[in-house]
Amino acid sequence: MKTTRRSPYASAVATLVTLAIAAFLAACANDATRSLEPSLPKALASVQPDLGTCGNLAAPAGSTLVFHVYARGVQIYRWTGTSWQLYGPNAVLSSDAEGNSTVGTHSPGPTWETNSGSKAVGTVIDRCTVDPNAVQWLSLSAKSSGAGVLNGVTFVQRVNTVGGKAPATGGTVIGEEIRVAYSAEYFFYR
Repeated sequence: MKTTRRSPYASAVATLVTLAIAAFLAACANDATRSLEPSLPKALASVQPDLGTCGNLAAPAGSTLVFHVYARGVQIYRWTGTSWQLYGPNAVLSSDAEGNSTVGTHSPGPTWETNSGSKAVGTVIDRCTVDPNAVQWLSLSAKSSGAGVLNGVTFVQRVNTVGGKAPATGGTVIGEEIRVAYSAEYFFYR
């Protein structure tokens, strides 16, 4: 059996490292006086959407912004024989504009689901056309479920849209599906 001897210096360093790790973990430990949810409204105060000429999409008075995400994906349309009907989105939600941090998904409903375990389903309240080549900006009422960041959300805005519009030309077969790339920002309020 081989044994390794430690110098007194190495033992002192190991002890200091162990104490530093223990102090760090103790400082990070959750106690009953600290909230498990970050102070999102303060952090998000600077990212309120610029609605420009779309004041009709403003959040209700007294609402608090609690979540902001960037979406990248597709808008899915199906040919009815006379027009392209929106089926819904299929997008990844990120906390950064570059899409480096996936925080959830966006699917037909419209439905938003987060990695924190919450979900919101929206109903369109109002629309605003900012770019004729992109899907409209929206305001939506929402019903949420789950114990996560979307818990209690009642209002959603879709703004800064790029792409996603239905094709100008018709389909060839009823039920034909087309996916059009889009991106947008979503703002969630309680």
